[in-house]
Amino acid sequence: MGLSWLRFLVGLLLAAGAAVGGVVWWLGHGLDITPAPGAQSAELSIEPGTSARGVAQAVAEAGVAVNPSVLYWWFRLSSQDRQIKAGSYEIEPGATPRAILQKLVRGEEALRAVTLVEGWTFMQVRDALLKAEQLKQDTQGLEPDLIMQKLGKPGTAAEGRFFPDTYTYAKGSSDLAVLKRALRAMDKKLDAAWSQRQPDTPLKSPEQALILASIVEKETGKGSDRPQIAGVFTNRMRIGMPLQTDPTVIYGMGAKFDGNLRKRDLQTDTPWNTYTRRGLPPTPIAMPGKSALLAAVQPAQTKALYFVARGDGSSQFSATLDEHNRAVNKFQRGQ
Repeated sequence: MGLSWLRFLVGLLLAAGAAVGGVVWWLGHGLDITPAPGAQSAELSIEPGTSARGVAQAVAEAGVAVNPSVLYWWFRLSSQDRQIKAGSYEIEPGATPRAILQKLVRGEEALRAVTLVEGWTFMQVRDALLKAEQLKQDTQGLEPDLIMQKLGKPGTAAEGRFFPDTYTYAKGSSDLAVLKRALRAMDKKLDAAWSQRQPDTPLKSPEQALILASIVEKETGKGSDRPQIAGVFTNRMRIGMPLQTDPTVIYGMGAKFDGNLRKRDLQTDTPWNTYTRRGLPPTPIAMPGKSALLAAVQPAQTKALYFVARGDGSSQFSATLDEHNRAVNKFQRGQ
């Protein structure tokens, strides 16, 4: 082969490479595609095992104005067509094939979020999950004990077992998956708190710490009061005094509670009535946050046995019943 033919061949190959490179660049950068008119973004669902051609077709069927064959060839030319991950995605206006492919290869799914709030009961948690956007309702109609069984905690009360936080999830995720994450988070937070417990605590187990923390959570109007409130209940437990905390009575009343707690309610016995029964109730009464968990195992060193709300969110603490009665007259009865 002569030198001139070799130069011709090299030139031909370079030209072909430049042409292919130009096409690849144009496909990846120059072809802006947008969702259908009136939509802010297009929702795309990729099932496991979907081929690159099937993914390209799914993008078009999701409402994105793009030729699926062109998009498919961009996937192929990128050499990443087999790295596309299944999941739920959102395609933003102005996305290019390159941007779409990067999103699918990285598995950058469109995420929703649900927030579980400190002090919520399990009933409130279930209500929030029911209202969560595009969350699959696998627990709907199930009793709490069956839900706990599905979560791998048979025989464990559902109340208070989930850590209050904001949880993200992909479209179509199961509410059981969210609950499992919240359950594991609470287990970790509770274990961490229990490892930091004071050596002289009257609490016998992490479960008792969780129960006390739930009471502290519900009794607290001001966050900085949590250690003091925990100190009061710890002192009462040490001397065998009833905890006498209204939130446990209200919890035990369930749907019977109409917003007003009466003297007869305090005298009506339930497993959660801490006026008629000594010690901790059988289960938590709400979800405690991290601060309440730490307060339960590291209560303030105080002589106080009583506290009453001041009306501004904080509490007045007293060591004797006489002091407490005066505080009640001052802050509750306006005397």
